[in-house]
Amino acid sequence: MVLDDLGTRCGVSTERDSKTIAFRVEHEGLSFLTITLPKFGKDFERSLDQGFVGDEQFYGFRKTAGLPHLLGGFLRLVFNTGDGRLLDDPSHDAIYAIRQISLMFAKIALECTPEREQHAYDEYIECEKDVRLTVRRLLASEPDLLEAFSRIGRLLWADVFSMVDTKIYQEFVVPKHGPGATADKLRGNAKYNQLTWTRRLDEVFPHWEHLIPSESFLQRMDSVCILEPWEEIPVRVISVPKTLETPRIIAVEPTCMQYMQQGVLAVMKETIPRFDNSREFVQFERQEPNQRLALEGSITGALATLDLSEASDRVSTLHVQLLLENHRLTREAVFASRSWKARVPGHGVISLAKFASMGSALCFPFEAMVFATAVFVGIEQGLSRRLTKKDIQSFYGRVRVYGDDIIVPVDYANVVISTLEAFGFRVNRKKSFWTGKFRESCGRDYYDGTDVSIVRVRRLFAESRSDAEEVVSMVSLRNQLYERGFCMAVDHLDTLIERLIPFPVVSETSPLLGRLSAGPCQPERSHPTLHHPLVKGAKVESVIPESNLDDYGALLKWFLHKGSTVEDEPDIVRALLEGREIFLQDDHLLRAGRPRSIRIKTGWGSPY
Repeated sequence: MVLDDLGTRCGVSTERDSKTIAFRVEHEGLSFLTITLPKFGKDFERSLDQGFVGDEQFYGFRKTAGLPHLLGGFLRLVFNTGDGRLLDDPSHDAIYAIRQISLMFAKIALECTPEREQHAYDEYIECEKDVRLTVRRLLASEPDLLEAFSRIGRLLWADVFSMVDTKIYQEFVVPKHGPGATADKLRGNAKYNQLTWTRRLDEVFPHWEHLIPSESFLQRMDSVCILEPWEEIPVRVISVPKTLETPRIIAVEPTCMQYMQQGVLAVMKETIPRFDNSREFVQFERQEPNQRLALEGSITGALATLDLSEASDRVSTLHVQLLLENHRLTREAVFASRSWKARVPGHGVISLAKFASMGSALCFPFEAMVFATAVFVGIEQGLSRRLTKKDIQSFYGRVRVYGDDIIVPVDYANVVISTLEAFGFRVNRKKSFWTGKFRESCGRDYYDGTDVSIVRVRRLFAESRSDAEEVVSMVSLRNQLYERGFCMAVDHLDTLIERLIPFPVVSETSPLLGRLSAGPCQPERSHPTLHHPLVKGAKVESVIPESNLDDYGALLKWFLHKGSTVEDEPDIVRALLEGREIFLQDDHLLRAGRPRSIRIKTGWGSPY
């Protein structure tokens, strides 16, 4: 249906494309849609960037005159059929169509095969070995590079870390527990009764200051177990769905470590927006600045978008130590709350040379600051002179780092890539763009000023109402396709969804699962006392697990959150996604943690 809609939009026949895709799915299985076809899409993006279809592109697809047969009608609106070169005025609709069709299933949430999962763990180990080799190489033969990194780090972040030092000295670090899993299997409110601490933490954050609400409960500290470094609980390395080709590898931290990491992170999040350099280059509250720069780069060609592979796993302790070498209190706090060993399936417990994997609260801010520092080392090499504060300020609005998404001026792209690789990072050249008019950053994709971001299928379709997450995903997919003008696909999804749940027309702010439409909502009845319109629809309900908390643990929770309530968090969904635990209900001392499942329940609700 999506293929037919796009064919109609572009004036292209899709009959042969539909037959080819159906044939290959029948013979190759779902992997054609989730692995093979997305490779087609990535080759297409590479061809856009380089300005022609190369011989190495579209491997595994029949070609004539340099262009693949599959989606050939769309491709002829973008590339010349004679030599495969990019047309002077390629169709933006066709560019969007090819990306939408080829990449739509790339990130569907499906479990990988055990072999692929184990291969991902093996790659994690290989990455760890690479980090160790990089550290040895940098220390042995790259003193000038390390000196430049340290000096530019001071130029960029000295004010930020000085203020963080001050706040740590003044004991402004307030730890907190998140709703997620921990390596020691504590869940929900049980985290507030934790009685395990580490010797390394105790030297910086004494346990009696953070595990009890006041000195009145000091007798409780007699039961605390202080773990020596060799006794510490390792992070638990696990996989979560990413693509069918490979899972995402993350690390689950011990409770006490994550507890203090969140406290240090809160201080950094409060400090970073206060200084120009950190606010302009690495502030990570919003993705929109990166997206705007990617749009600008697609129009002017002056900005490049770079992407890193295994980004967080390649940031070493050496990189972070260089940034913090003049800030003792921050360095001690950060490294005291860093786990130094991990339990990897198939490999046992290993010590870590990397600073932290995804899962650590401090992973994201420090990887951004490390990458930004390396970027400016590269820019300095491109200038062939030392950077000054005035030079740094001249790159406001031209350099920005959000996680592993990096934006730099095109003039410095090659030298920045070389510098990043010299520091041991791996630039994903297939997802980095600077020569053509295509740019991508933080989930948004642009070609020559046109948004060509796609709608993705995130889950398999639901077979019954009990498949609650799949139902929610189908409704989201339907509404996203509606906003993009996919008439046939939307009609088809409407038919499927109506077999599962009541599916009224609603607005985006309605609490019901409903369809977006250009037409008005049609109320079916009025509320008997409030007199506002109602429609019958489906609601998503989640049950927070039982988790009783009383005594000093309950008082500690109150002090840590200072009685924060729903009124203090106007954007509840965003707060939950960011891991901020808020008191959504009066029984937070009876129930806590992430809901283990959700369910669909029909009833009456407001369409607005």
